[in-house]
Amino acid sequence: MHAHEAGWAHAQGARGPSWLQVPEDTNALVQHLWSSTAHKNDDGALVVGGVDLRDLVAEHGSAAYVLDEADFRARARAFRDAFSDQAGWDVYYAGKAFLCTTVARWIVEEGLCLDVCSNGELSVAIRAGVDPARIGYHGNNKTVPELARALDLGVGRIVVDSFHEIERLAALVEQTGKRARVMVRVTAGVEAHTHEFIATAHEDQKFGFSITSGDAFEAVRRVLAAPGLELLGLHSHIGSQIFDSAGFEVAARRVLALHARIISELGVEPPEMDLGGGFGIAYTTQDDPSTPERLAAEMLAIVARECSDLGIAAPRLSIEPGRAIAGPSTCTVYEVGTVKEVALDGGARRTYVSVDGGMSDNIRTALYDADYSATLASRRSDAPPLLARVVGRHCESGDIVVKDEFLPADIAPGDLVAVPGTGAYCRSMSSNYNHALRPPVIAVRDGVARIIVRRETEDDLLATDMGAVQ
Repeated sequence: MHAHEAGWAHAQGARGPSWLQVPEDTNALVQHLWSSTAHKNDDGALVVGGVDLRDLVAEHGSAAYVLDEADFRARARAFRDAFSDQAGWDVYYAGKAFLCTTVARWIVEEGLCLDVCSNGELSVAIRAGVDPARIGYHGNNKTVPELARALDLGVGRIVVDSFHEIERLAALVEQTGKRARVMVRVTAGVEAHTHEFIATAHEDQKFGFSITSGDAFEAVRRVLAAPGLELLGLHSHIGSQIFDSAGFEVAARRVLALHARIISELGVEPPEMDLGGGFGIAYTTQDDPSTPERLAAEMLAIVARECSDLGIAAPRLSIEPGRAIAGPSTCTVYEVGTVKEVALDGGARRTYVSVDGGMSDNIRTALYDADYSATLASRRSDAPPLLARVVGRHCESGDIVVKDEFLPADIAPGDLVAVPGTGAYCRSMSSNYNHALRPPVIAVRDGVARIIVRRETEDDLLATDMGAVQ
């Protein structure tokens, strides 16, 4: 069943998406969608990390990303404990989900490594004091200066993604006399059950070397033939927002078969392998994510079984959770500006709740057709539930934050609305569309709120506009 392009109200017989149920109490939180400390107080206001969001907005304004530090750290520790302590795997936090110097320090303090995929992310890591040996560097088009900087800093592993990159890196190590520890990114031909644009292991896409075509084996051969390049192993990533280990099982089988072929035909046993990340989180009640413990047990069993069948020793494994750590730890709080009821075809009506943010601080709804939830965050309401659409303030009809959600029917200008699950990719992919100013990231813990990324100002906005320089 496909949704009508104009929305649920235009589809015959539709009353909102089938998974969205009318709540018994619009004041109640669906707890597993929120960070661990989030709850409603007696006034019905949302409290995160011991901070009443009414007080946070009064001091810092809205829109604002509210990051639950205790929750973030606990999720990082859960992956460390499940994969590193129990399974002996390395855990790299995928910085692309959300990265700032404070978060980078948290990651190190909780015993994780860090994965970056740009020179800017590398700069944040170095500014935060992350040991370069604990950094992995991704990217499908790393430039010569970027590779040279990674070599100079002593980055722990560089994930090569093309024959051109192998040539660039080989030339650099020859010129500098340094060594580069390299992983070869491969595409295993597995398409995760996710949105087309975030499924990254099928053949027709920009990342990695195809196992099927033989490019992956040739890439390994070229790395081994290049003096100064040290082959760590193979790297595979099958996509994002994945809820079970079935896709990893197929990918592991194909990647380990290539690993075994390298041993038998090239006489080299790569010491490591990375199976990527992409572990899903709950954005709405339709999502049922796994736990780090269950993922670790299932993935360890998969690797052990495949290695046994191939008659090879298991390499040292690593994974790269990002969304699964950062995503649920953060909510975005907005202030309602207008509420508008619109008549639709067939007598249906839709209520638009406009907030002081939108696609500039959360592009995922427009980009991926992503679903989000929301709650009234500033007061208790006795009004019945109203199916509404939470939208932004930008000049785009696709500027939607939450496509469909039941909010109290008395929702009004001045109310606060909070959206959970916005810690991954929302701030990272934010923009200045319509010359909007990016919101701050405010960490909350034990009743204290502190700014870890400040709100942009008009001075920031005009700083790069050379015509505005006085």
